[in-house]
Amino acid sequence: MKFKYDVLVIGGGHAGCEAACASANMGAKTCLITMDMNKIAQMSCNPAIGGIAKGQIVREIDALGGQMGLVTDATSIQFRMLNVGKGPAMWSPRAQCDRGKFIWEWRRHLDETENLDIWQDQADELLVEETGQHDDNGHPTVRAIGVRTIWGAELYARCVVITAGTFLNGLMHIGRKMVAGGRVAEPAVPHFTESITRHGVTTARMKTGTPVRIDKRSVHFDEMEIQPGENKPYQFSYMNKGGALKQLPCWTCNTNAEVHEVLRSGLADSPLYNGQIQSIGPRYCPSIETKLMTFPDREKHPLFLEPEGEDTNEMYLNGFSSSLPMDVQIQALKKIPAFRDLKVYRPGYAIEYDFFDPTQLNHSLESKIIENLFFAGQVNGTTGYEEAGGQGTLAGANAALKAGAAECRGAATSTTQFVLHRDEAYIGVLIDDLVTKGVDEPYRMFTSRAEYRILLRQDDADARLTEKAYELGLAKRDRYDWWMEKKQAIEEIEEFCQTFAIKPKLINSALEALGTTPLQYGCKLIDLVGRPQLNLSNLSDIIPQLKEVLNRPINRKEEIAEAAEVRMKYKGYIERERMVAEKMHRLENIKIKGHFNYEDIQSLSTEARQKLTRIQPETLAQASRIPGVSPSDINVLLVLMGR
Repeated sequence: MKFKYDVLVIGGGHAGCEAACASANMGAKTCLITMDMNKIAQMSCNPAIGGIAKGQIVREIDALGGQMGLVTDATSIQFRMLNVGKGPAMWSPRAQCDRGKFIWEWRRHLDETENLDIWQDQADELLVEETGQHDDNGHPTVRAIGVRTIWGAELYARCVVITAGTFLNGLMHIGRKMVAGGRVAEPAVPHFTESITRHGVTTARMKTGTPVRIDKRSVHFDEMEIQPGENKPYQFSYMNKGGALKQLPCWTCNTNAEVHEVLRSGLADSPLYNGQIQSIGPRYCPSIETKLMTFPDREKHPLFLEPEGEDTNEMYLNGFSSSLPMDVQIQALKKIPAFRDLKVYRPGYAIEYDFFDPTQLNHSLESKIIENLFFAGQVNGTTGYEEAGGQGTLAGANAALKAGAAECRGAATSTTQFVLHRDEAYIGVLIDDLVTKGVDEPYRMFTSRAEYRILLRQDDADARLTEKAYELGLAKRDRYDWWMEKKQAIEEIEEFCQTFAIKPKLINSALEALGTTPLQYGCKLIDLVGRPQLNLSNLSDIIPQLKEVLNRPINRKEEIAEAAEVRMKYKGYIERERMVAEKMHRLENIKIKGHFNYEDIQSLSTEARQKLTRIQPETLAQASRIPGVSPSDINVLLVLMGR
């Protein structure tokens, strides 16, 4: 084994695994450094992938050639499509996974990836060298060249990707007890942050938490409501042909007044309220004690009991994240009828950890302070496996590009960095929000954060991204070929609907039976597809020619038909949103970085001068998204650019 690589990835979580695979797949000699090879891509909190907006990110990772969708499908024990009662821009896939099998399936993918080594160790110090250049303050700038581990190994690389999750100076809390650690039963990383911040990278602290784990043998399931999965043939990855694990239900119940009374009795010992924890937790995934304080009039809060695997008794109690003393947690839960005989494997706990200011990153996720150093995942202030995986994919790809891997591999691209725009991917929205706005709480993706939701649907991730990824060398040929097959099939369905003529006398009785207005004149089939009461499925029952088109022998034909239908039904909305996005691209094309000394432009507001100076946006469009930079400030810059 040689200790010299193109790319080093520090951390074997979801960001690190995707970064390592992306880099290696692009031809870069890559090494993944992880503290425990038996906990690769550990699902530290909920053993589930996807959800609102998160499911779209997983589809995008898959379309880019990533592994999360493949691993999830192979280990899924329940699949659901959320928000199907809303428009297709809001549909979000979610899967419950077998936690243990998820780890080993990821490990298999890593073991089978060419150009990728794994080194089990703990990073202790970032190694740098001076570049020979100086920053604006006259200080010499540095570039990352490798890491030194706690065992004294020195690994060198052209680029380094930091994906250390919650391990940097991690501190766990249960009541007034505090234990250093990055995850339960795993040590914290005590010195690595300081080896980065000494070069000018700023850091702060964040907090997250995880709920109690319950022994299912102690649960009275007859006191709970069952929540089954779906039978539809949905999967995350377009490459999969079907999962093999037993499908299991989830269960729901509620807290009650007695539960709340017990929880309130322990608030004096809650790290969140006695001053023990100073950092900010995720607003959209609050602890149960935060729910009590924020919504004091609520008589109950929903809880979701979810299986950890197909052959384990361990279950996860979603909605009961807590850092209260363990006896308070258990006593409170026993007040719920279904948990009156409760046994637990471990209580919930909170964890504080270091993260780095993401406004100090470029859109490639490379540091503006330390050259050749990339950051991805929770170290950028995000929360969630999916957000981490999306960042990891882009960071790994850009590290490989910076290391010259695409050049060596002969990929059909002259790209020096791979950046996704806000109208191209939720991953693009995520990264732009991080580097432009920064974070004051753990960042979680929602559909509401994307202004082009109808363009970023879960059904068309491959249409948006796979060809780009293939040209870059990120996606393999088999994925590209599958997309081209799917693309052709969608176009054939659309063409048939655009050209097939409908005669009123042959279809009106069927239309009335389906609750829609009969035709007065003939039309094309696509005009009927646009009606809310109609879809390709019920139309195929009354139009044999359509059924024949939809039943052509092709893999995943149900998803293909659904994608074609969405494109036809919402064509007007899609085209209108595309026009809006193209207008914004005009501002994206106006490069402003390096053109201005903002402090000297007195016609800008004071807040705008300060924030533009700190963030140094690449384009006028990015500047317009910085909180505190007003439209009038943008107009000032436009006028100056005109001059």
